Amino acid sequence: MAQALRDKTPPHDDELEQAALGSLLSDNEAVSAAIQLHLRPGDFYSRANNRIYEAVLSLDAKGLRPDIQTVVQELKQLGKLDEAGGASYVSSLTTIIPSSANIDYYAQMVKNYSLKRSLLKVASNIGINAYDESKDAKEVLEDVQQVIFELSDDRQVVSSRKIGEVLKEAIYILDNVMKSKNPITGISSGFEKLDQMTSGFQRDEFIIIGARPSVGKTALALNMASSLAFHQKVPMAFFSLEMSNIALVQRLISSEAMVQAQNLRSGFLSTGDYKKIIDVMSLIYEAPFHIVDIPNMNLLNLRSQARKLRSQQQVEIIFIDYLGLIGHENSALPRYEQISSISRSLKSLARELHIPVVVLCQLTRDAQWESPTLAHLRDSGSIEQDADLVLFLNREQPKKTKKDKEDEKPGPVDIIPTDLIIAKQRNGPTGVVKLEMVTKYAKFTPLAKERHENIT
Repeated sequence: MAQALRDKTPPHDDELEQAALGSLLSDNEAVSAAIQLHLRPGDFYSRANNRIYEAVLSLDAKGLRPDIQTVVQELKQLGKLDEAGGASYVSSLTTIIPSSANIDYYAQMVKNYSLKRSLLKVASNIGINAYDESKDAKEVLEDVQQVIFELSDDRQVVSSRKIGEVLKEAIYILDNVMKSKNPITGISSGFEKLDQMTSGFQRDEFIIIGARPSVGKTALALNMASSLAFHQKVPMAFFSLEMSNIALVQRLISSEAMVQAQNLRSGFLSTGDYKKIIDVMSLIYEAPFHIVDIPNMNLLNLRSQARKLRSQQQVEIIFIDYLGLIGHENSALPRYEQISSISRSLKSLARELHIPVVVLCQLTRDAQWESPTLAHLRDSGSIEQDADLVLFLNREQPKKTKKDKEDEKPGPVDIIPTDLIIAKQRNGPTGVVKLEMVTKYAKFTPLAKERHENIT
């Protein structure tokens, strides 16, 4: 059967390809339509048709209208006229099209056949790589999933783009922002002051939230995630590598219902607390909040799950708790090299999926005694380099006099002032956002003074 497949001509339709090119040579608006449909030279099976479409795109980039004469001259200058079948073949293309108004159909069909050929190539490569003893099965699967995702989401790699093309998109985005009059161009974090400084979490960005243990980085990430999923109805995913899904949901209930987590775990709930929990159940149940709870998850599995969630559930942002617990396929590498590889891979994942990827990170022990800086990011300097936005949580430890210590009352502190430091922002300012952590609910809120100022 495999031999029979190899003997068959790859899927294509010469007449459809010629009809598409004939439309482009007859109607300049058809060129814009083809470009918007992401029709590429590689989508044409015929080498001659491939070269002709390259010339069409080259002329369009120069601001010239592609027609028989200009395309023939362009092919001559590129030294590819013979490869394109000569001037007579180019001239014949305009005589075979029923109507250039059907360019969308022609282009889509050419792309459809191109996709089938790509799938055949993937299938062939799967067989070759599966027989390769030097490759792990999970590595082969990761490569296949990435290629399939790119094909299904029309994300073929473009080596370069003329700045004018990008400028059009930038102006379009700017016009929309001006019309909406909303300064938040990304995904809102749920914290107004932070959003004012960052304009929200931006697509394609790799975002780090760093803190020492027990300062509240998981609580902060869950507060952001619950704001998105519960109140803004933004589909999102939370990869919990440290905490079970049950423990995670319990923390979400505690934070949303304002019920002490300890009481929730022990079951010692008042009638009022139980009513609060019931009231938030429907909010949580219907939320587009996706939990991935796989202990000892490695990088390949994480990327695979992220692609699946993006493709099937249309998640708009991913949180990962936390970087140090992500396993690497090559455990023989030094840990700092593993972390560097993981960091680069998550950065590329954000761009591939076109969403923000927010990753929690532990800081080095040195940060315990001073305000955290980028140098405190644990295990690898590449995290600092790869991240587009770096946030640190910091609790200042005030110096206490002897009298302060004598007057200090024992017992837990319910509210702890905490600084959210914007230590790095590739496209915006750095600074500090003042927060308070309500410890019994593991909930962050703006500083009381700032809340009052916002209300007044």
